[in-house]
Amino acid sequence: MADEPWATNRHALRQSQSPDAPETGEFHDTRGDFGWIHSYETGSTVDGPGVRVTIFVSGCLLRCLYCHNPDTWHLKDGTRVSFERAERGLASYAAALRSMGGGLTISGGEPLVQVHFTKRLFAAAKRMGLHTALDTSGFLGARADDDYLRYVDLVLLDIKSWDPETYRRATGQEVRPTLQFAERLAALGKPVWVRFVLVPGLTDDPANVDGIARFVAPMKNVEWIEVLPFHQMGAFKWKALGLEYELSDTPTPSPELVARVMGQFRDAGCRAR
Repeated sequence: MADEPWATNRHALRQSQSPDAPETGEFHDTRGDFGWIHSYETGSTVDGPGVRVTIFVSGCLLRCLYCHNPDTWHLKDGTRVSFERAERGLASYAAALRSMGGGLTISGGEPLVQVHFTKRLFAAAKRMGLHTALDTSGFLGARADDDYLRYVDLVLLDIKSWDPETYRRATGQEVRPTLQFAERLAALGKPVWVRFVLVPGLTDDPANVDGIARFVAPMKNVEWIEVLPFHQMGAFKWKALGLEYELSDTPTPSPELVARVMGQFRDAGCRAR
């Protein structure tokens, strides 16, 4: 993948790489011959087990106030890539990934915007003997039918809030589709790592954390809850894109706040880290 035209750093700013791309909210493709990719990284150890290639696809219907990659919201800001080209790039790393117990993670943006393209990439990864992980908000979880999920070994599920009003304020969307997807994954026994972004003054209310903890605790398929402290690393992108960034004065969570939230999850019976 090293000779490909898309960025090799998830923090790279990408604008208008494909100005003729369709509008994200109207995108519907039944073949997946092409996709729009923001960036990719090799050597990731935070996006699933082992050492991984993580592909960040473009397109997302959420508008998270703390998004550190708002340049993944629109397909037009990604690079249009054929499936065959992406498959060849992944194949060049397959042997090394297998030897390190890793695999492929597809993140975003939201991978389920490009459901057919990402399904084909996951299927290709499984043919290569790689572990696969889907990093998703779950808002479009209904698009991932059972045939899609059979190519996914692990779901990294972002539950951004329990309280519906907080979720709506944080993302601009409703929380129920995410919770329904979580319930479906539990019924299927699909391994899940729940991710929760801890934002002081937004998602840190004890009742909000407790709601997620009580929801997740009975789910035997959930291996971890990962508490991700809010950071300001993406603030420069909001400015560059001319977007209003409401959280410019929000601090990183204190160690005491992180410890409190970890404790709430663990007290509910969840494995948290």
